Amino acid sequence: MQQQKSAMTIWLMWALASFFYAYQYILRVLPNIMMSDILERFHIHASTFGQFSGLYYIGYAAMHIPIGILLDKYGPKRVLPLCILLTVVGLLPLLYAENWIYPGIGRLLIGMGSSAAILGVFKIIRISFPEDKFTVILGFSVTIGLIGAIYGGAPVNYVINTSGVQPVLKIIILIGVLLAFAMFIILPKQTKEVSEQGWMKSVKEVFSNSKLMMICILAGFMVGPLEGFADVWGKEYLKTAYNLSDPLSASLPSLIFFGMCFGAPVLSWLAAKTKSYFGILILSAIVMGGSFVLLLTGKLPVNILATMFVVIGVFYKASTYVSEHLVSLTTASANMIIMIFGYFFHSLIGKVISLTWDGQMTNGIPFYDVTAYTQGLTVIPAGLFLAALGYMWIASRKAVKIANGVT
Repeated sequence: MQQQKSAMTIWLMWALASFFYAYQYILRVLPNIMMSDILERFHIHASTFGQFSGLYYIGYAAMHIPIGILLDKYGPKRVLPLCILLTVVGLLPLLYAENWIYPGIGRLLIGMGSSAAILGVFKIIRISFPEDKFTVILGFSVTIGLIGAIYGGAPVNYVINTSGVQPVLKIIILIGVLLAFAMFIILPKQTKEVSEQGWMKSVKEVFSNSKLMMICILAGFMVGPLEGFADVWGKEYLKTAYNLSDPLSASLPSLIFFGMCFGAPVLSWLAAKTKSYFGILILSAIVMGGSFVLLLTGKLPVNILATMFVVIGVFYKASTYVSEHLVSLTTASANMIIMIFGYFFHSLIGKVISLTWDGQMTNGIPFYDVTAYTQGLTVIPAGLFLAALGYMWIASRKAVKIANGVT
């Protein structure tokens, strides 16, 4: 009976951590759904909105390693509930603030708290399951998280359109509070402190190795399809460029997350089988870059758009897996560097959209035409093609070294 209770507790711990991972994905894609509401309420332009959206990634990246250290030192019971409450506090300015600076600070807090989600999943799986089950259990957690991202699109958009922004935000806040309380009750105390030496070693290994830094930076150039499009700008672009309905525009970018569910097992298996890790990265960058060039023509049928977004998700997830493989045990530090690029993508896209805006206003808020969105989103394929060229250069140097007998 005691063993059965213990097993139930372990699975409940895992479920709560995985749900937190899904919850933070919903918070992450909220700007994609709420863009017009935020522009109207706070009287801002696309460049400011881009910086607001990007602050999530600054907070996420800044806290990634500190939270990892805190999880090792104090355990999930103390850290995860506080981080969930941090995301809840970050949502409050969207409900009550009048000055624009407070939602910006809130977005930063949401990123900081969300950083604990995947790290908490790692930690709980490590302490609760056998080592040989880690990859399988983590795969289920990632799938749950991606479901959160998918349902953070069209379903949340539908509820906002039918009930309004404020009731939806209050429900999301309430869910966060309940999740934090459940975690505090269910998660056990950590009885043994763990040294943060492993984290410090990881940080030093990344920042002192020029090749690893280059891989991380090039991987950062490849985050545009997810962090620059699916997270924020996708819905409004599809509405403007393709004249799609609001629900369809909100749901199509979510197919990128759907494709990600298949990307890791399919292309990751191929990369492991062929050992052509740089080849997979180059292929992923070229396929995604070419897909976005076609997308930005504004002339694709809806069924082609849907298929293409799934393909983009497949190649995006495969590219992240391969990048993580190349940086080995330094994944946490590498992820910190890569996530910072989310801020630069959002800021740059928003800045270009504002610079190409023709000054047209609708109901007191800026109206951005197809040209403005297209030129802003050109940043995404540009980053992907730069990444492809960078990986080609690294691969060619590696091939030369092998040919010269240098390992």
